Amino acid sequence: MNRALSFLALLVLVPVAAAQGTRADYERANSVGKWTAEKVTSAKVQPHWAPDGDTFWYTRDLPGGKKEFVLVDAVKGTREVVSEDKLPKDAKPAPKKAPQEGADENEDDTPAPSFFETGARKNRSAAAQPRRRDNKSPDGKWTVFIKDHNVWLRDSKSKDETQLSKGGTADDSYDRVYWAPDSKKLVAIKTKAGGDRHVTLVESSPRDQLQPKTSTYFYLKPGDAIPLPKPHLFDVESAKEVPVSDALFPNPWDVSYEHWGPDGKHFYFVYNQRGHTVMRVLAIDAETGKVTAVVNEECKTFFDYAGKLYLHYLDDTNELVWMSERSGWNHLYLVDLATGKAKPVTTGEWVVRGVERVDTKAREVWFRALGVHAGQDPYHVHYCRIKLDGTGLTKLTAGDGTHAVAFSPDRKYLIDTYSRVDLPPVTELRRSADGKKVCDLEKADATELLKTGWRYPERFVAKGRDGATDIYGYIVRPSTFDPAKTYPVIEHIYAGPHDHHVRKAFNAAPYEQRMAELGFIVVKIDGMGTNWRSKAFHDVCWKNLGDSGFPDRIAWIKAAAAGHKEMDLTKGVGIYGGSAGGQSSTRALLAHGDFYTVAVSDCGCHDNRVDKIWWNELWMSWPIGPHYADQSNVTQAHKLTGKLLLVVGELDRNVDPSSTLQVANALVKADRDFDLLVVPGAGHGAAEGPYGSRRRMDFFVRHLLGVEPRSK
Repeated sequence: MNRALSFLALLVLVPVAAAQGTRADYERANSVGKWTAEKVTSAKVQPHWAPDGDTFWYTRDLPGGKKEFVLVDAVKGTREVVSEDKLPKDAKPAPKKAPQEGADENEDDTPAPSFFETGARKNRSAAAQPRRRDNKSPDGKWTVFIKDHNVWLRDSKSKDETQLSKGGTADDSYDRVYWAPDSKKLVAIKTKAGGDRHVTLVESSPRDQLQPKTSTYFYLKPGDAIPLPKPHLFDVESAKEVPVSDALFPNPWDVSYEHWGPDGKHFYFVYNQRGHTVMRVLAIDAETGKVTAVVNEECKTFFDYAGKLYLHYLDDTNELVWMSERSGWNHLYLVDLATGKAKPVTTGEWVVRGVERVDTKAREVWFRALGVHAGQDPYHVHYCRIKLDGTGLTKLTAGDGTHAVAFSPDRKYLIDTYSRVDLPPVTELRRSADGKKVCDLEKADATELLKTGWRYPERFVAKGRDGATDIYGYIVRPSTFDPAKTYPVIEHIYAGPHDHHVRKAFNAAPYEQRMAELGFIVVKIDGMGTNWRSKAFHDVCWKNLGDSGFPDRIAWIKAAAAGHKEMDLTKGVGIYGGSAGGQSSTRALLAHGDFYTVAVSDCGCHDNRVDKIWWNELWMSWPIGPHYADQSNVTQAHKLTGKLLLVVGELDRNVDPSSTLQVANALVKADRDFDLLVVPGAGHGAAEGPYGSRRRMDFFVRHLLGVEPRSK
């Protein structure tokens, strides 16, 4: 009898053990990084170059923790395994490349819920004149300083002081100063103070005391008054200001890239107008104060200054390298500073991702490009160089993947490593002169990783809302995937317009894998409105962040499900994301509740009027109009259908926590059911902590799999 009961119990337990969302699934999900770590070998090449610049060696990782040494002769194109005593003793490791501003932030596989607020100062040219800390004139005769909010001069010999400016006050003060090379003129920036909005946070459970405590921080929001910097020109000899009309720079968001021409005849600066539809490079005549526009970008939508503002002054030839989307694609132009005439350096239906180097002697520019190889994923990073006259385009990389390179000390060679989500790293040695491959170095081995049941994400392309534009994404399956079964689908969304977010490089522990291990198929998609395709593709986001590319995403998921019978859409699709992804995931239920049915939204910027000023005014424009309210999840909360979990950290300094709580308030007023998790002591990204992450997984297991979570 006991045996019969035991056998019956076993029969009952077997289906449960085989079901999705089990305790074993949770354990596997929570250890994804551990059980995939160090299971891919030969993935990196760290070169040690000999002084001659023609040979180098590196250490090759082998299975089982073993290593061997590889010696490469770049001239002969040979690669051989050698003993340690055969290595050049004077070879040194190549310096680690500093993070490249504007590089692919999305290649870091952790979710990127925010774009750090460096917008106005990003991508400054190395050639832009630095601000002089000593404030001494180039000829040493004068020292300029700020006193009582005005500009003063001090004679270096007599120490006599002369007041140059008038009208400076505490709320409209002079600050940074730029001397002309001949010391005859100087430009000082006078900045009128902006608003003083602060956000106050309540820390409910401090570690060091029983009682709650508060903290405040400066946080301007859309529509607030902003600082207004404007340049003023002074003649040193006469100690007088030379009047400068601000007709061409009436309402600055920012004044940057300040630069004196080498002959001292013109002072240049970049004027970024509030609302970001006007971007100009302006020149002030040092004698007359007349202002002319060397570059004048007047956009129908926005100038992406946060990701695509680049210029490089060429003093020897009185030229400027300028980046612009005026053709509909992001490219480089060579501008004559005397006439303002611009000639294209790069052209085509592809984009410049960022400038690596401008070689003034060779008159060429080295840069990163996307979409430059036909037939490849248009988001793959490739390296190129081209003459400033637009001739001699040389593609330095070729392999079908996204690339990262390390140059030899003399830049004659490059070690090129490329990969895809479905291709472990491949490393080659190539020549900089023509981009030709010298020899193969390594092909990473993922054999041990695949033995665990891990599988490559599947790249998938489908047409977007217009039926013509290719939309790119990938599909992640659990390591226990059974093609005979069906799995609910969850989308991990981040639709921030500052970048694209579908990972392109190989990673043995993709972020979405954790959620997939619970018994889901997880997808990641770049819809229209995200960055680094055509200008038209990007413009979809303008005054329209609530769109989030959903028409493209829904079309993509439906197309994927049509060709993958294991993708089960019958219960609707789940969706989760943080920050801008938090905004989008809630919006999915409000605007597309017939398709998305379960959402977890972490630290969402749900109302663009409540979030940080720079992000929202760049994409939602200025002044504040009715479109802000139309895009708000607060004003649309009454449309909620499906299951929603809102997560927020009480100490979020990136997105005002009130943004989430105002959605909660609107849902309460609309009498809509929802779940709310406020995490004490947590900052931005509360759902990425152990507790928040577990609650997010539980929510999908309960509402999409239809079983009680076994996370404990």
